[in-house]
Amino acid sequence: MKLWLARHARPLLDTGICYGRLDVPADPQATREAAQALAAALPAGVPAWFSPLRRCEQLAQALQALRPDVACKADARLVEMDFGAWEGRPWSGIARAEIDAWTARFAHHAPGGGETVAALLARVNAACDDAHDRAAGGEMLWITHAGVARAVALRAAGRREVRQAGDWPVAAPAFGTWEMLA
Repeated sequence: MKLWLARHARPLLDTGICYGRLDVPADPQATREAAQALAAALPAGVPAWFSPLRRCEQLAQALQALRPDVACKADARLVEMDFGAWEGRPWSGIARAEIDAWTARFAHHAPGGGETVAALLARVNAACDDAHDRAAGGEMLWITHAGVARAVALRAAGRREVRQAGDWPVAAPAFGTWEMLA
């Protein structure tokens, strides 16, 4: 199976703000450009699932307007990690001790009281397990976030869990771009 992992366009937030589940829109022009590029690259009739957060839904709607053959459906398992009370705050305003507590127990500490990395991995792994049943012609598209893309990359490397922060993949698709995993 081939999985197209597309990341939403740049969100309308200042640089340096912690956002995960914070439901913010993406830049409209950047979203249109990302949809045009993705529409030109996708094969005919590929099924698509998207995070129900606005920034991903915008890209799904723009893509579907260009490519009606790409049926887009929301999947809550594709949302970004929840950073709880950290959401919407500048990273520089989060106490170093709070960040250190998260990195010390990276998989099982809920930053800001939100979601653990282990919980993120569990829901993304469940979505990946279901993907094989939902892929038409062996391909599918996910319109999602960097955290989900990193969880998929970890799985593609043969791992379903992390022990420490250094195990977490750094690379993810840039805003409005995608990568394909086979």
